[in-house]
Amino acid sequence: MRASEILALASRAGIAPGVSVLDLCCGVAGPGWLIARELGCTYLGVDVSPSAIHIARQRAGRNCRFEVSQIPPVPAGPFDVVLLLETMLAFPDKLSLLRAVASALAPGGRFAFTLEEGHPLTEAERALMPAAHTVWPIPMTELLSCLACAGLRVSWQGELTRAHQTTVHSLAQAFAAGAERIREHVGASAFDELQTAHRLWGDWLRQGRVRKFAFVAEKA
Repeated sequence: MRASEILALASRAGIAPGVSVLDLCCGVAGPGWLIARELGCTYLGVDVSPSAIHIARQRAGRNCRFEVSQIPPVPAGPFDVVLLLETMLAFPDKLSLLRAVASALAPGGRFAFTLEEGHPLTEAERALMPAAHTVWPIPMTELLSCLACAGLRVSWQGELTRAHQTTVHSLAQAFAAGAERIREHVGASAFDELQTAHRLWGDWLRQGRVRKFAFVAEKA
């Protein structure tokens, strides 16, 4: 996501000074750091990767805290806002995740997230996609049903397919331009998988095989 898209989604979720935010699967917390700096919230970022959290802590502002944890479970709240950016795709059991998110929200709290919408991958598609065990798109009707079962009501949604396709294309070009340096840093195999994944996502977005959305859902 671009910085403008991240801040727009955060604003729609009501993030502002004094609002408590839980950022799930935060990685090195680039989006979280941006939100905390620009919107003045109190922030807790959680990720399973100790190395990512180490980097996040080095960058952190005074209102930011970080924890290393598998997700789920979700840290106990209540939080005003829970974020899950660019990572819903990795969870095969989305209903269990959404119930855990709802349990961490205060009444009236908001869940802001992004989603790759589409039918599950076929066996042929899984064979092509690197790290296919982390790629679980979901049809829109099934997602909305899961949200309702978890006690979450969609208050806003927007489609980002075209913008996401542009970003994927730009990243693929950047990877190609920096191929030699990136290969030296991550290894040839990891670089080839990176290129393959971005090529597939670009194709699927262009063909309508998957669509990209952002949501804000509110706890009753």
